[in-house]
Amino acid sequence: MIFQAMPTADARAFRAGRPDANGQPPERHVATGMANPCRHCLRMIPEGAPMLILAYRPFPDAQPYAETGPVFLCAGDCARHPDTEDLPPVLTTSPDYLVKGYSQDHRIVYGTGAVVPTPDMAARIGAILDDPRVAYVHIRSARNNCYQARAVRASA
Repeated sequence: MIFQAMPTADARAFRAGRPDANGQPPERHVATGMANPCRHCLRMIPEGAPMLILAYRPFPDAQPYAETGPVFLCAGDCARHPDTEDLPPVLTTSPDYLVKGYSQDHRIVYGTGAVVPTPDMAARIGAILDDPRVAYVHIRSARNNCYQARAVRASA
């Protein structure tokens, strides 16, 4: 499987002021604490650094299964985390995550969603991707439903 960060085109557009999924400009804040993972570089935004908070819908179109949630983004340019088979370190900062599979038409594949302990996440995502109905998996916060990243088959 391959883990993927927010596309650079999305990050650049939000930094340039593109409205978020709720039609509002991204909010500008300063990172406090160590719980501000950037969805583009998949690193924690350093305390005191400028950041954006916005409603993100990581789907091509609005539809009933196109979930929207808050995300953090470095306010300045950051390098997109490369597509990798290794679990990005930022995805090891919580004890568990919500994972669920989506079909090619971007609908939840029922029966794939689960809150999974972090050490078991890669195996669970692999099992979800073994289902031929699943095109990709979203990784979300188990507590706040915030989108974290996406996983796809290595051949995708």
